[in-house]
Amino acid sequence: MLEFPRWKVIWLWTLTLVCALAAVPSLMSSFGYGWPAGFPEPKVNLGLDLAGGSHILLEADPTQVRQQRIEGMEESVRNKLKQAGDIRISDISNRDGALTFMVSDPTKVDAVREAIAPLTTGAGMTGKRDWDIAVQDGTRFVLTPTQEGVDQAVTQAMDTAVEVVRKRIDALGTREPTIIRSGAARIVVQVPGLQDPQALKNLLGQTAKLEFKMVDQTALPSDLARGIVPAGSEIVPYADVQPGAAAPVIAVKRLGGIRGDQLTNAQQSNNPQTNEATVTITFNTEGGTKFAKLTTQNVGKPFAIILDGKVLSAPNINEPILGGSAIISGSFTTETANQLAISLRSGALPVDLKVVEERTVGPDLGADSIRKGMIAMGVGTLALAVFILITYGRFGVYACFALILNVLMILGIMGIIGTTLTLPGIAGFVLTIGAAVDANVLINERIREERHRGRRVVQAVEMGYKEASRAIFDANITNIIAATLMFAFGSGPVKGFAIVLMIGIATSVFTAVTLTRLWASQWLRRARPTEIML
Repeated sequence: MLEFPRWKVIWLWTLTLVCALAAVPSLMSSFGYGWPAGFPEPKVNLGLDLAGGSHILLEADPTQVRQQRIEGMEESVRNKLKQAGDIRISDISNRDGALTFMVSDPTKVDAVREAIAPLTTGAGMTGKRDWDIAVQDGTRFVLTPTQEGVDQAVTQAMDTAVEVVRKRIDALGTREPTIIRSGAARIVVQVPGLQDPQALKNLLGQTAKLEFKMVDQTALPSDLARGIVPAGSEIVPYADVQPGAAAPVIAVKRLGGIRGDQLTNAQQSNNPQTNEATVTITFNTEGGTKFAKLTTQNVGKPFAIILDGKVLSAPNINEPILGGSAIISGSFTTETANQLAISLRSGALPVDLKVVEERTVGPDLGADSIRKGMIAMGVGTLALAVFILITYGRFGVYACFALILNVLMILGIMGIIGTTLTLPGIAGFVLTIGAAVDANVLINERIREERHRGRRVVQAVEMGYKEASRAIFDANITNIIAATLMFAFGSGPVKGFAIVLMIGIATSVFTAVTLTRLWASQWLRRARPTEIML
């Protein structure tokens, strides 16, 4: 137990010093000092409750998900029936919460049912279908999404929305945001250090659903003014509208076109001739092929670039665009073009998110909490040091050094792995320090017992560490299990507390058992005492 070969001594000191030195950037920052540029900066991030920042609650509309499913089913049905052969349908409607259409030839009803049946699947683990298919009056099909199917679609949409929101916030360069689901259709977003939530709202409020659709040139302006469009088309307003003026509209083909979900990149750029801010987009192989086909087949015709249901521009296709990239323009500023590029790179939100709550948390409360936490930690550490020194003498000195290294190692490891320190995390920090000397108390009391039994100094120390280590490891394993469960099932502040607790338990055992045993063995080998003061 007291034998430490040279390689092991070097390894233990190297590990200790690396973790302790990693705490220096965080300590310098807390005291207002800068860190040299170009050096690694494993800095502990502060949570919203300590650093201040923005808190936003987003909510999705489940009815929009239902309508999206109906519109997607319409296109799927058209494609399936086109592949099935000579089957004609008419009177298609996707209103009133269902998709309806009539089969022109009554003898094809069974063939239609057989063709569209694979489009319906099971609604997760509910045991029910995600669509109900009914035939009315012999030839009219009615496809209605079931509640189980809609619930499953909402869950999938919200999971996707959380990831899209996370990618957009990460693109801002903000570290360690808190993004969690709240209920069935809400997302809580907390971004530490961001005092102006407006930029965050602008970024997250943009669905970034990009579409390229052909303009319906048969639509008459007089009909568009009255909301009338040819069959198979829809009215879309322009995005660039003067305040107080009526929004101009355009008719586009409802189906077909290209969606922006096949983009691989989007970057803010500038028009070299006018210096106007633009966004350059690049498609993947499949999207580039579709875009080339669309522009090749429609040379000389206008097509609309639609973002979130509004037309950015409707230029003519002068020649085929074969390179798999395009430029989007539309009265952008450099900032708005960059935000659009971030949104497009992150992917479109599967559903619109509405801000239902927002608040800004100032840094004053956090600064006060940090100050009081430091005071509590300092007072607790000093009180423990005095008690340990008076009670255990030399071995108390080892325990005090181990306690100081424990504090530095906790901060250093948190900085290395990039964790966030929250207000409950400070509580976990102080709690860990308070319990850090428990192992030394057990060891030293065990050494006392062995000396009272008549063992020699070296034997007493060796047996003290050996016997006490079992109880120490058993007790800390149960604490690790509890902290792991809190981290796995908790969220926000609970996770912050669990992370600090897990790191603190590991470093406490390392410093209080391994390092103090190393120091004790080196002293015993060097001094060879016949008595110890315990």
